[in-house]
Amino acid sequence: MDQARRIVMSSPDHYEVCYSINPWMKPDEWAADPAMAGQRARAQWATLADRLRQLGLTVEVVPAVPGLPDMVFPANAGIVLNGRALLARFRCRERQGEEARFLAFFLDLQRRALVDEVRQVPEGIFQEGAGDCIWDARRQLFWVGYGQRSVGESVDHIALFFGQPVRRLALVTPHFYHLDTCFCVLSGGEILYYPPALSAESQALVAAEVPAELRIVATAEEAAAFSLNAVNIGRDLVMAGPPPRLKAILEERGYRCHGVDLSSYMLSGGAAYCMTLRLDLASRPALDDNLPEDRQWQFGT
Repeated sequence: MDQARRIVMSSPDHYEVCYSINPWMKPDEWAADPAMAGQRARAQWATLADRLRQLGLTVEVVPAVPGLPDMVFPANAGIVLNGRALLARFRCRERQGEEARFLAFFLDLQRRALVDEVRQVPEGIFQEGAGDCIWDARRQLFWVGYGQRSVGESVDHIALFFGQPVRRLALVTPHFYHLDTCFCVLSGGEILYYPPALSAESQALVAAEVPAELRIVATAEEAAAFSLNAVNIGRDLVMAGPPPRLKAILEERGYRCHGVDLSSYMLSGGAAYCMTLRLDLASRPALDDNLPEDRQWQFGT
């Protein structure tokens, strides 16, 4: 597998907000001036892609498909770790047509040696990709959300396929329908999250796993601004917003916040993390001095 830093984005050419499958979606607002809305969305997408490239990532672009506007959110397409890709099964009928398109795209990545293996979650078991499965490089485990789009049964499939520990987090409100809307793992080991989106038991699990000094609790305003839906590249955070309080907290901890206007995508309930999917994440290898350097996994963050 080519271990260069790579991230997937999906072309915005057919993006629109024409239905509502979560409480954030505003098709009426889009319909007021669809030509201008589309132009604005394409410009915002280009700004995000440019910023990621500036931070050293190669952007692999999935072609857009008419009638599948939410393909622009490839975080939901699958989970990738150590060059192995587990592709999603969508709960909502409006997104199920994406499955075949993303499968074809990932098989092409495999032919190009950009991923090593491609599998799909079994039919009938809804699991919506990295939007509900976030790798924690510090703790060497997956935080896995379920209860809104992804089902609890999917968690065992993730653990079995990747052979990594998982921590189950129950999502309890339709506004935070994917884990990536309310939970962000940072490279320094901090967890930035909005606790009311999680069940009481899941909040307790986070508190038990993550020391208090590494837990950053977001306000309702910050969560609604989609600032938690961020792409973390080392000490850089690419995010919608962020509101001043959160920006100050993150900068005090040594992070550089790159605010990007993603209002067109927030009309669909997504932002920077939703619009991307990392291909280069890897777990730490078992220590083995006999392994040649080119077989050691790069430690992704």
